[in-house]
Amino acid sequence: MNFPVSGVRTSILVPPLVAMFVSSFTSMAGVSGAFILLPFQMSVLGFTSPAVSSTNFVYNIISIPSGVYRYFKEGRLFWPLTWIVSAGTLPGVFLGYFIRTIYLPDPRAFKLFVGCVLLYIGGRLAREVFGSSRSTGADKELDRKFAERQAYKKSGQLSRGLSALPAEAVVKTTRFDPLRVEYEFWGERFGFSVPLMFLFAFAVGIIGGTYGIGGGAIIAPFCVAVFGLPVYTVAGAALFGTFLTSVAGVFFYSILPARAGMATSPDWMLGGLFGAGGFIGMYIGARLQKHFPQRFIKAVLAVIIVSMALRYIMQYFF
Repeated sequence: MNFPVSGVRTSILVPPLVAMFVSSFTSMAGVSGAFILLPFQMSVLGFTSPAVSSTNFVYNIISIPSGVYRYFKEGRLFWPLTWIVSAGTLPGVFLGYFIRTIYLPDPRAFKLFVGCVLLYIGGRLAREVFGSSRSTGADKELDRKFAERQAYKKSGQLSRGLSALPAEAVVKTTRFDPLRVEYEFWGERFGFSVPLMFLFAFAVGIIGGTYGIGGGAIIAPFCVAVFGLPVYTVAGAALFGTFLTSVAGVFFYSILPARAGMATSPDWMLGGLFGAGGFIGMYIGARLQKHFPQRFIKAVLAVIIVSMALRYIMQYFF
């Protein structure tokens, strides 16, 4: 099939199948999978104009609602974090658009930028998982409880049809003011500074707007590795924030002016096909998250991100 806007020629089945496979895993960590689909479009499909960023936003808009719905239904959509992340990233996406179209229109330079961003994300995750752990005592306690329930399942003391994350493991906000947010999850307490999270979200919005990922691929692992928040409570909020910023991103890339002859508007057909597959994958991933331990989710994600980052950095120099 030929996609006239992007110039891509591929089977109509490739975009949805790739998106479904990618998002079924990444959504467990609160990441839409756009950070993987962007290099796939650039390297495999040959879609290298700035319009690839806005097409990635289309994918996010279509695919994310199913995952957010599942996290909401199971009580793991953390609203305070959602609103803080969204408020910070939205203005950042606006700045990211101009950085992408003015300073990073060359695909080769863009790949170096992408590689550096991914290497930072993957390095933080890898350090937290494989190196000296930065997990808080509460986070470690969640891991212990999860492992204990898994052991019960294997021994037959707990029904194998149940997840290692119990139904009562839901987010309960205990404090939400301009300075700090605190909450309980599965009997453990967590919290973070509101101003610090907002400033970080703003910086992430700039990077996400430039990269075309909405920022979730950076917000989620950073909240886990630096703020010490459990991935079970971060995933839904990160996806919801990514959805909102992606709506803004599509608007900016479609309406705001760019250099003469530069394509920035999305390929709606291609983005829609990616989104259709992602819609299914997001739901699957959000449903499966409660069956996997945090360490496993973070470890595999770190390996994928670091491998991809090194590949793009090497492509720039060689």
